[in-house]
Amino acid sequence: MSATKPLPPETVNELVQGLNRLAYNLWWTWDQGAQDVFAQLSPRGWQNLFHNAVAILREVSDYELRVRLQDPDFAAQVRQVLEAFDAYMKPASTWAGKHAPEFARRPVAYFCAEFGLHECLPIAAGGLGVLAGDHLKSASDLGLGLVGVSLFYREGYFQQAIDANNWQTEYYSLLNPRHLPIEPVLDPKGEPITVTVRIAMSLARVRAWRVNVGRVTLYLLDTDLPENEAFISDLTRRVYGGDSSVRIMQEILLGVGGVRMLRALGIVPSVFHMNEGHSAFLTLELLREKLAAGRTFEQAIQETRQECVFTTHTPVEAGHDRFSRDLLCYAGHLFLEELRLDPDKLMALGRVHPDNPNEPFCMTVLALKMSRAANAVSELHGRVTRHMWHALYPDVPVDKVPIGHITNGVHLMGWMKGTLRSYWRRKLAEHHHHWDAYINSPEFWNRILDPSFISDEELWALRYKLRRELIEFTRRRLLLQQHHVTQSDFITFDHLLNPDALTIGFARRFATYKRAPLIFQRFDDIVRLARDKARPVQFIFAGKAHPRDDEGKRFIQHIIHLSKYSELKGHLVFIENYDIHVARQMVSGCDVWLNTPRRPLEASGTSGMKALCHGCLNLSIMDGWWREAYDGTNGFAIGPDAHPDSVEEQDRVDAENLYRVLSEEVIPLFYQRDAQGIPRQWIQRIRRSMATVPRFTTDRMVKEYVERYYRQAPQAGSKPSSKAGT
Repeated sequence: MSATKPLPPETVNELVQGLNRLAYNLWWTWDQGAQDVFAQLSPRGWQNLFHNAVAILREVSDYELRVRLQDPDFAAQVRQVLEAFDAYMKPASTWAGKHAPEFARRPVAYFCAEFGLHECLPIAAGGLGVLAGDHLKSASDLGLGLVGVSLFYREGYFQQAIDANNWQTEYYSLLNPRHLPIEPVLDPKGEPITVTVRIAMSLARVRAWRVNVGRVTLYLLDTDLPENEAFISDLTRRVYGGDSSVRIMQEILLGVGGVRMLRALGIVPSVFHMNEGHSAFLTLELLREKLAAGRTFEQAIQETRQECVFTTHTPVEAGHDRFSRDLLCYAGHLFLEELRLDPDKLMALGRVHPDNPNEPFCMTVLALKMSRAANAVSELHGRVTRHMWHALYPDVPVDKVPIGHITNGVHLMGWMKGTLRSYWRRKLAEHHHHWDAYINSPEFWNRILDPSFISDEELWALRYKLRRELIEFTRRRLLLQQHHVTQSDFITFDHLLNPDALTIGFARRFATYKRAPLIFQRFDDIVRLARDKARPVQFIFAGKAHPRDDEGKRFIQHIIHLSKYSELKGHLVFIENYDIHVARQMVSGCDVWLNTPRRPLEASGTSGMKALCHGCLNLSIMDGWWREAYDGTNGFAIGPDAHPDSVEEQDRVDAENLYRVLSEEVIPLFYQRDAQGIPRQWIQRIRRSMATVPRFTTDRMVKEYVERYYRQAPQAGSKPSSKAGT
């Protein structure tokens, strides 16, 4: 057999350049072929460096990379991935090219205080950021003209460690831009493009980093520059870091600085989308521009309103940022001078009752008053939100308050575990060259209802593989969590958890309203269920409490204590340092996704949507998205589509209902096997659950935003009452 000819240097150069270009575009985070290439270059590095393509290319020398590319199979694999990437970046046609071409020239500017794109860029605190990241990925897939704006948090969100008392402690790691998939935004001379924003009594100089998210760009603002005062430099250190004064300054930076950076880059948005109230100061910068151009105050308000839309995610009063008059005048002092706006007039813009001197300034009120359209993020949340802000629209009945809803979704390919992506790629290879586009269609997910397309046996084998992967991942993580590891620990941890047991997962922020310990209220009964040798049950928990939320930390402490010192030991584990990677492992490997918010405080929730495509069934309170998804055949409901008024009664009733559904429906169905050992009725629920997927993707969601909000003409009567201050 003759030797393979070596690759010519120009071909090797082309592949090396292609891999470097690819590493700086987060498209690789949702393409399995691209991840396989980077993982092969350094399997251990891939595992330890947060699956970060840029860090891998720093780990592997240029010389090693060129030598590795002399392997003809690897070179062919790289070429195939780069061709797929180029085809994605320059498509023949896109959904937006056909249905929303106007945004190509004048994009949507999508502002959010956090973006959760991937575990290698930990600049999000939770669900809001993950939703924003998924919004960008789907905008990219659809070919929609959109730019994202946020802050570059140099220390990101905190890392979690559990101390000897099982108490959450926080530490921060400095992110090094050189090792991240981000690039500085430079002018033609190679100098950073900067803008200035007046914050408190200082002038803040602001630069930006570019994150390429497929065909969409996210700009991250950064004040860590030598010419800034220390407190200004520190503004972009941590997600939601510090007290109210840090928070308001971060929000001035995001809103005002974000608009100015877009102007400096020559980007002219057709609409500004504020995802939550943190960025609402952008409306004041738009107002300032119009006043400077000679508009009257009323004209400037009307024109600004025409440019803005607003999404609220918060059904909890405490979740809406409110600032005192003194703080607003201190943090915004110099900007107010630029705006030439009397402080009373400014306060009125952020108050429900403008003349009430005791009412603080609320960012959500500002956003509602300054937007042509607003929406909540599920049908029930829309109802709650219309009640919450009815006083802003006193002239209309509650159900006519002009706040609509678009239910959240998830970016399917970004959340699908590699095992599952590879499975569908193989299964669909002969039918669909572009299987990853086909996978967003209802037609594909409806095919799963047909046993001739995928048999019960095949689905059950897939579920076993995913559960096994989660359990092995969990064993590895729990071993790493030990402070002193002995040789015998390796053996002990290899027997932790049972790959045959019904595995129930709970992973999210440990906000108290999410009631993580609810399932343990009937503790002795749960122990009995878990330890049943014929029908064992096990629980995997993960999540972070906000650094200042001691009650949330107590929940974590309680659950870890139970996992170590109670009769649930061996049937309950807690994975430390929850992030996007842990979330992906859990939503794919668990059999049941547990969700127990105190209704109606979950605006939407999206973690359970990520479970759907993996064949993990939801067991949830009828809140947020689940009450729209549940049809009696595609998962399990905890209680009815209603709730008692008293919190104590609600907690008691929900705990009873949860135990009843678990013991009478979930466990019997999972362990009801036929002569071949297959749980046919459980698998039927998996099929029905998977058929629900297309209704809860960001593909569907972003299309709805385009059709209903981004290009929507303002509705009559949609502005807040003049009595409410504008």
